[in-house]
Amino acid sequence: MHKLLFSLLMIVVWWMLHAMQLEEETALGTLHEGKRAVDRAVHAAAQQLDRTKLEEGTLSIDPTAARAAARAYLAANLRLDPDLSPLEGEWLETAPEIVEFAIINEQFAFPYTYRNADYDYEVTLLRPGIVMIVHLACPRVFGMIDPIEWDLKGSAELVFA
Repeated sequence: MHKLLFSLLMIVVWWMLHAMQLEEETALGTLHEGKRAVDRAVHAAAQQLDRTKLEEGTLSIDPTAARAAARAYLAANLRLDPDLSPLEGEWLETAPEIVEFAIINEQFAFPYTYRNADYDYEVTLLRPGIVMIVHLACPRVFGMIDPIEWDLKGSAELVFA
């Protein structure tokens, strides 16, 4: 009888360990997909040239187009609605929050070092660029581990040939 009880107890422990491992793998997958989405969004935003300033010979990023492109790419890569709310049946449960979106344009002297002490982020840009920080929460499958949240950081410069 004690062997049967021990076997049942070990099965329960094994299931709990398996559930915890699945949650950790989900968290790492979420982190990886989130970081890729942020990197793609800032790259798309940094390519939004201001055509009127370009005609005058100044390289500059169009702020309105950059914000729209960043949101669109973030939504597409994380499979969200255009307003960044999670779609029904997709893997994210909560909407990511863009906590910082900085456009570093020609008003700064380059190379320019962007610093954000609140999120412990520093990057040096050699030409106009975008800095974005997105707060993302990991979906929980079983509730075995504490909630995990990240501040994903990304930056990109205007690329021209």
